[in-house]
Amino acid sequence: MKVEIFCDGACSGNPGVGGWGCILRYGDNVKEMSGADGNTTNNRMEMTAAIEALASLKRPCEVHLTTDSQYLVKGMTEWIGGWVRKGWVNSKKEPVLNRELWERLMELSRLHTIHWLWVRGHNGHPENERCDELARAAIETFRRSC
Repeated sequence: MKVEIFCDGACSGNPGVGGWGCILRYGDNVKEMSGADGNTTNNRMEMTAAIEALASLKRPCEVHLTTDSQYLVKGMTEWIGGWVRKGWVNSKKEPVLNRELWERLMELSRLHTIHWLWVRGHNGHPENERCDELARAAIETFRRSC
């Protein structure tokens, strides 16, 4: 089963009010999801979008996950192995930020075969643009609810 996931995060202030949005596509079926947090960072929202999308899958899948976050893609494809081996410290010998989110992504990644794909943000990629709209709308909805 091949699923396409597109995700994005946004933050108004960094840290500040943040939102995330994602699109899941399986054949002709499309699902959009979004959410917000009152005190967060852009990186956390990028990661949360991926976590929420992957957590919504009901069975193991081959996933093509597309994001404009190099932090997310490089974290999952290049850095995470070293962080784990070194006890969750980075190259500067400092604790890895967002460890609990990285650990959740690792847990979800074990369930699926994931291809992490990067696209340039705000560059006309239709699904990436839509995810940005979802994330920004979630921020506005959050602000109106407070």
